[in-house]
Amino acid sequence: MHTLLPEETPTGGLLGRAQYWFACLFAIGWTGVVCGGLLYQFGLWEYPCPLCIVQRMFMLLAAMGAAYIVRTALAYGAVTGRDYMTGWGLSLVAVIAGSFASWRQTVLHILPKDKGYGSELLGLHLYVWAWILFQVSVVAIGIALAFAHSTADRSVPATGPGPLRAAGMFALGFLGLVIAVNLVAVFFQEGLHWFLPDAPDRYRFLYDVGILDEAAPKGAGHH
Repeated sequence: MHTLLPEETPTGGLLGRAQYWFACLFAIGWTGVVCGGLLYQFGLWEYPCPLCIVQRMFMLLAAMGAAYIVRTALAYGAVTGRDYMTGWGLSLVAVIAGSFASWRQTVLHILPKDKGYGSELLGLHLYVWAWILFQVSVVAIGIALAFAHSTADRSVPATGPGPLRAAGMFALGFLGLVIAVNLVAVFFQEGLHWFLPDAPDRYRFLYDVGILDEAAPKGAGHH
């Protein structure tokens, strides 16, 4: 009796490894973008606003979609079509939602005399760069999905020692670390309150528990 499933997992070849490497780079890339935001937050004392935090959440969610594919390859040595759909589908939802959040922040400061919110990087505010990166990611995910049928159910030699496993483990560890740091940073910024202020200027948790008082100097904030 014939079956649609192969008797053994075929080798992945160039496309199979390319999909895996792209998933690793996608996860590491978006995690790195969030690290850039944390650098501005802790290095330049620019407190992220609620829309900034929402964009970071979608960036990390996009990275988690790719991380799902990486984790599957690390655990089983192959990625099924369903796994590709699940991982890239999660990332696609995240980057589309994130693009709306960054677009919303962009249009809030679109008037000619509006100086925008926060610092600029190469002439553009961080939320404008976020919108660009979200849009580019939509296209990149579409291309990855277009080739997924050629790489599904094919072996990815990442279960044993080697560069593929090392890259995958780094991507997962890096993402987990940044998620933890971001959670702590948001908690300290929001403090014992339900909502984050529209224009944060302090780490409210330190004031809520009495470590700092209202007379203590605050960070520069960003407006």
